[in-house]
Amino acid sequence: MFNPFPRLREQHSLFGEILDWLLAPLLLLWPLSIASIWLVAQGIANGPFDSELGYKVRVLAKQVTLTQAERGRPTAQFVLPPSASELLRTDEADDIYYQVLGLRGEFLSGERSIAVPMRPQRRPVGEVLYRDDVIDNRDVRVAYVWVDLPTGAGTGASLVQVAETLGRRARLASDIFRGVILPQFLILPLAVLLAWLALSRGMAPLNELQQRIRRRKSNDLSAIDERDVPEEVSPLVRAINDLLARLEQSLRAQNHFLADAAHQLKTPLAGLRMQAELAQRDIDAGERDPLALKKSLRQIARSSQSAAHMVNQLLAMARADDREHAAPMQAVNLADLAVETVRDFVPRALERRIDLGYEAPVVAARHPRGPVVSGEPVLLRELMRNLIDNALLYTPAGGTVTVRVLDDPFGQVVVLQVEDSGPGIPPTEREQVFQPFYRALGTNVDGSGLGLAIVHEIASRHGAELTLTEANLRHRGGLADPAAAAFGPGARFTLRFAAAAEVAGAAPAVNSA
Repeated sequence: MFNPFPRLREQHSLFGEILDWLLAPLLLLWPLSIASIWLVAQGIANGPFDSELGYKVRVLAKQVTLTQAERGRPTAQFVLPPSASELLRTDEADDIYYQVLGLRGEFLSGERSIAVPMRPQRRPVGEVLYRDDVIDNRDVRVAYVWVDLPTGAGTGASLVQVAETLGRRARLASDIFRGVILPQFLILPLAVLLAWLALSRGMAPLNELQQRIRRRKSNDLSAIDERDVPEEVSPLVRAINDLLARLEQSLRAQNHFLADAAHQLKTPLAGLRMQAELAQRDIDAGERDPLALKKSLRQIARSSQSAAHMVNQLLAMARADDREHAAPMQAVNLADLAVETVRDFVPRALERRIDLGYEAPVVAARHPRGPVVSGEPVLLRELMRNLIDNALLYTPAGGTVTVRVLDDPFGQVVVLQVEDSGPGIPPTEREQVFQPFYRALGTNVDGSGLGLAIVHEIASRHGAELTLTEANLRHRGGLADPAAAAFGPGARFTLRFAAAAEVAGAAPAVNSA
């Protein structure tokens, strides 16, 4: 279902986003840090107690001796002296167990419930080994050693084990963990505060830049000094400066255009006022000559027509320059549009005794609907009207104006040409005639100077290539004067449009005002 009120994109805070990226890894690594600290604390706590447990098992291993039993078979013997029994005394925190097994695994002394480890294939001689185990549902740490005893048939191994509960180890590990982790509970908030202060300090140049821009006057479009901003912000400042430069240029062009338009409108408006005042003065003086009043009214009509033409061209210029509200492009038959436009100017050409002609393209099989371009019909019609109007203005009586549409044999472009037999335009002025309100020197033609500027803007909007050359027409008689007027070099305006692909059902041309 269409939503007339689309959801606006949520605005994000750069400060908050950077702060999140700084704190999120810290908070995610915090549990891992706690786990690693606990493991390290346990390792540190096991170190001295394992050493002590290893010392005890070595002392007991020295008490294992070899004796000759009945039938001459050697056996292991263990006697716990009082000095060694002091090592096995229990304290308030932990209990200590020991176990001594003989050469053949027989029990000699100690605690029977201690599990017997598997014998390694290569027993390390005199090396104390450690393991974790359970005795009577209590976790213990066990140190054990295989004692080699020489016998007549080789060597035998007696097993000595000492086990200790984990009370003291857990207490020491907890003390180490608390001693390390508690300062981190103070360091973490301090780190967050320092990160916030550092980020606030780092964002200060952006806030200062914002205040500098806000303090500017609306007419101050000067560039922002890049030396007062951090290096990372320089690309943004350069982009803003480029935008300000383009905006200043656009405003300058608009102000110049408005000044020229106001100046151009002064003449017909002044003529209207003067003729109206003259007619009013004649009426007040008792003048009743209809011819005089008719002359004044004719002048008023001519001035109003000139002002209306100026206003229409200003509107056309604004419409051609308004790309934001442009109509969608569509397939337009340029030949049909040219025929309709030329037909509108036939009465004016007959009045000025100018031969206005049209040359159509040859319809090819590849273009059964004629030369089609992609464009806005209203603007393309305005382009043709201004070219034909310009040609009729500068062509003397008895001259010729020709409009032609040419089809590219390769189907890549469509060419529109408007040529006349007027005085032509000098090569030095051909670039300037497309500027608003510019008129060629040495001509007495009344015009606004906007027609060719409108043509240039519309051609640019449609991506068309616009060129201006001499027409070099042959001399031939005019419509009403057999001798005709002397032909000048003339002017030929050529526009090359990209040919549009054939679109099924597209209207070739429209009658748009």
